[in-house]
Amino acid sequence: MSRSLKKGPYVHFKLNRKVEKNIKDNEKTVIKTWSRASMITPDFVGQKIAVHNGRKFIPTNITENMVGQKLGELSTI
Repeated sequence: MSRSLKKGPYVHFKLNRKVEKNIKDNEKTVIKTWSRASMITPDFVGQKIAVHNGRKFIPTNITENMVGQKLGELSTI
């Protein structure tokens, strides 16, 4: 079942804070996260996010084509 449109996409608040800090400081550091349920928003484009798959972190560069996907989909690649 998908999330209601009036609620908007789910993004974990700590992940969102880390992405905003990277953008503000103009850094390209890898952001580690366990939040596989978070959705990729347009703010994430150009960032490098490492998603935990249960055993290790899978680093991924976020592109425009990935907007709207969940981070959990990237941890299986």
